Amino acid sequence: MKKSLLLFGILGVLVLIACSNIKADEKTKNAEKVITENKVSALKPAKELSESFKKYWYAGNAEITSYQLEQARYGEIREGKAVLIYVTEDFLSKEQVKADYQNEENIPVLKLNATKKFNTGIYPYSIMQSTFYPVADNQHAIKISSSMQEWCGHVYAQLNNRKKFDIMSHSYFEGEADQNFTLDKEILENELWAKIRIDPDNLPQGDLKIIPSFEYSRLKHKEIKAYSAEATLQKDATSNIYTINYPELNRSISITFNSSFPYEIEGWTETFKSGFGANAKELITKATKLKSIKSAYWGKNSNKDEVLRQELGL
Repeated sequence: MKKSLLLFGILGVLVLIACSNIKADEKTKNAEKVITENKVSALKPAKELSESFKKYWYAGNAEITSYQLEQARYGEIREGKAVLIYVTEDFLSKEQVKADYQNEENIPVLKLNATKKFNTGIYPYSIMQSTFYPVADNQHAIKISSSMQEWCGHVYAQLNNRKKFDIMSHSYFEGEADQNFTLDKEILENELWAKIRIDPDNLPQGDLKIIPSFEYSRLKHKEIKAYSAEATLQKDATSNIYTINYPELNRSISITFNSSFPYEIEGWTETFKSGFGANAKELITKATKLKSIKSAYWGKNSNKDEVLRQELGL
């Protein structure tokens, strides 16, 4: 009797192990299937990273740069501050979020969090765009997200780079509301701010199709899609200017950056019509560099660390 019970127990354990292995195998196959379907096909060769790039971007710090902002809104120029935060991260290829652990499937990215804060009369605006661009510089941004808050409400949009660009957008405006749609892959204005920092000599130039920044699309209530554009790169000894002109939108943006590594962004201008109807007029948004620091800011969260905000002029 004891032998029978022992034999039955062993058989039960073997069945459980076999079932567990089957489930594990199924999970592995499913994961591989999803990853394969979500990977971008026909990637260009990965850019070989220089030693100076590795030393600058993989030292455990972010680059934080503050700017004096003159923002066009409702037909007037508003004073404010902008901040660009660049940092390298490991990104999960399937979930498309920051990875907590090292894994061969991770995609090394240069992340840009671009923020703006300014007031329109009594109420404030707060804007943030996040771009996750592969340091390999061999495909489009893996993900872009954008949020905007002001006293009337808030809006959010997100792009995920899969077989196509999968886009979701939420807004408190009736005509925009909740949307989910796909776009064919085209150049993203948001990703060009990261490409400048990796390989500005290969910025796209000429007559192109470009999806404008999510910030612009939401502020101006323009459809998120690719528009005809002309891009040029002007070089001199100390600084370069990259300009994108959108004839259909009556908009242009020029980004000024240092001509030598690490290609710091010194400022930018953006020209478009601001205001309502016949009273709308062409104004120039302008950002001028104040201060740049390298810092592991995520650990600088004590009251004593507020001195760093003073250093940045924020």
